[in-house]
Amino acid sequence: MTASPDRPLRYADAGVDIEAADATVARYRAIAARTMRPEVLGGVGPFAALWHLGSGYRDPVIVSSTDGVGTKLKIAAAASRFDTIGQDLVNHCVNDIFTAGAEPLFFLDYLATADLTQDQRVAIVGGMGLACEQHGMTLIGGETADMPDVYAPGDFDIAGFIVGAVERAAVIDGSRIAPGDALIALPSNGLHTNGYSLVRQAFGIGKGLDAVRDRAILDREYEELGGTLGDALLAVHTSYYAALKPLLPNVHGIAHITGGGIPGNLPRIFEPHIGADLDAASWTVPPLFQLIQREGNVEAAEMFRAFNMGVGIIVAVAEADAEAVLAELPNGWRIGTIVERRDGAPPVRGVPGT
Repeated sequence: MTASPDRPLRYADAGVDIEAADATVARYRAIAARTMRPEVLGGVGPFAALWHLGSGYRDPVIVSSTDGVGTKLKIAAAASRFDTIGQDLVNHCVNDIFTAGAEPLFFLDYLATADLTQDQRVAIVGGMGLACEQHGMTLIGGETADMPDVYAPGDFDIAGFIVGAVERAAVIDGSRIAPGDALIALPSNGLHTNGYSLVRQAFGIGKGLDAVRDRAILDREYEELGGTLGDALLAVHTSYYAALKPLLPNVHGIAHITGGGIPGNLPRIFEPHIGADLDAASWTVPPLFQLIQREGNVEAAEMFRAFNMGVGIIVAVAEADAEAVLAELPNGWRIGTIVERRDGAPPVRGVPGT
């Protein structure tokens, strides 16, 4: 629309409603207020957020990370569920900095869209706020960008930015991992936030062709899933912070099993001379992954490279500590052992895709 003598052109005519956005930011502030910690000197509202690290650390190392939730957004939109993907985003980021042993301090988000309703925006940020509360972390600020013509109608994206801290002497960097160490796994509760483009291809979801069909596919009940496909695909990314934090003194390394699966993530915590022998028979791949493999006719190696296959995180501990660590992790299991890596040997052996 162009300006006319009868009605001047307004920003809202171009797809950006400032008044509605301002009202939504006020709702964001109410969410963020529930997460505030004493260290916050300036939160939502000013141009920059301020955090006072204080005297609680002797020799602190700042740990940061950023991530998104990929095309899980398309599943959420197809199912008209917007209250969980913010939780996915926070939990994913918490797990990432926790691989270094860091305590999460504060979180910022970025939400970009063309036409999400204000209530949908608040539902997304509300999920972030809930997850921040669960971790004792502050949702300290963020940005919502209205970007018509960049995003097609119904499209949006979110990204998260997390900052944590750890004492320098307590940093987990994999340098303590040695041959003979035990590898202990904890289960995922689904895909977490990776592999959704392959899932959407396998089921034909979220291609912009037929929203009614997409919803029908997601609403289909599967006995082996104990519910609908949509429920299984939108299960919130598990956070391992609470379960593993008390065990950190015994932990030599932590691998968050995200995009790339076990073969792509476990070697990230090894030094070049280190490898891992895994036992693929030590766990049963959950039914959701079996369903995806069957529906999409996906080879086993591709499944293990795209998905976590039921393994959310793997920690390395000394063999002498393995039994005690497992006693504190009722859902954990021994998945393998650290070995000396010979020249030319793959860094991970024992599972498809390696």
